[in-house]
Amino acid sequence: MHDFSAEAMGLVIREHRLARTPAMTQEELAERAEYGKGGAVSVSRIERGLISPGEHRLAALALALRMTPGQLKQQAEDRTRSLAALRGQRPVKLRDQVQETKRRHAGITEKVGERTKITQEHGEAFNHVHDIARDAFFLRFVELAESIGGAPEPDRPYDGEPESADGIPAAIRVDAMSAGIAHAIRGAAAGGAAGVAVGGAAAYGAFTAAALFGTASTGAAISTLSGVAATNATLALLGGGTLAAGGAGMAGGVLLLTGMVAAPAAALAAAGFYVLRKRRTKKEEERLRAEVETAEAAMDQSQQGFDVMLDVLDRATATMEYVSVHGTHALEKWRAGLPPEPRDWDALGRAGQERYQEFLTVAGCLVAVGSINVSALLTAEPDALRAMDLAIDETLRYADRTIKSIV
Repeated sequence: MHDFSAEAMGLVIREHRLARTPAMTQEELAERAEYGKGGAVSVSRIERGLISPGEHRLAALALALRMTPGQLKQQAEDRTRSLAALRGQRPVKLRDQVQETKRRHAGITEKVGERTKITQEHGEAFNHVHDIARDAFFLRFVELAESIGGAPEPDRPYDGEPESADGIPAAIRVDAMSAGIAHAIRGAAAGGAAGVAVGGAAAYGAFTAAALFGTASTGAAISTLSGVAATNATLALLGGGTLAAGGAGMAGGVLLLTGMVAAPAAALAAAGFYVLRKRRTKKEEERLRAEVETAEAAMDQSQQGFDVMLDVLDRATATMEYVSVHGTHALEKWRAGLPPEPRDWDALGRAGQERYQEFLTVAGCLVAVGSINVSALLTAEPDALRAMDLAIDETLRYADRTIKSIV
């Protein structure tokens, strides 16, 4: 994790961009750093200290500014210390203290609003492609799978009780989720209530619950194999096609997330009315200043988690989008080659059976990606955040690589 603030990194990047002759525009910097469409908005947000670039983006920005990543980081670290020193200096006169606190109050309020907007944008983008992948691939595959009689019991994903969820490799977690989905399909085909006949949202919820909270063939709860995925306490059953508001998975956590990023603003509400007063006492000023400092500290503390969260949402969105395009096409080709109903497992042939197993793996990957507990990133302590980031990165890399190798 980095040792510089988002504000400091933004100021350094802006200064180097403007120092070029002629001055480089945000659009030009975004283009040279290969941000793609809408990149100028991302550069603007970085320069305003709303977000910090990840390692890949930071390296690209440094190259575009004719610097090394190490130079850019070092200057940002130096600026972080100087900003902290300036912030610690307090004006002598009460009038000047009031003006400074007003400025800081306005700044933190604006930053909270921008963070909330950014979270909504990323969350809604994920929700959109998630719903397409759910309806066009996941539920369509389940519908086809339920029409096939005699499918074999899924293989055991794990041969022992894990010491900890975070220590389980992503491959085993995905296998466990695929096994849970397969068990639910078998149950539905035998007359259970988990099938698509009960309705899309409810069906998806049932199969996701089976994958996350079902019982593996070893008797170990599959939820223990899901790593940093949401647990019973944080994952609601799915409603309306996405995780219920308040659930901690990515597909429905937008309201929860925006509430969390707005929390520092709520901390200002109790004393905020003092800002509107033309005059205030020294006691009132001290109270408001303390509230502002608390809010600033909360924003600073959650910055790294916020940046990781945005990166996770972007990568998960790309994975879901790939399935919604390529996965649905591959599934349709498989469907066209299936024998007419009633279908039997043996009638699929070896190629058809292998494709069934591959699509089951893709379904497990979708559950693994969609159930990542992104809201926990905003409140995690630095050490826990590092561990979560590594585990999530492994899950996203494995899911992306596996899905692309199949479809």
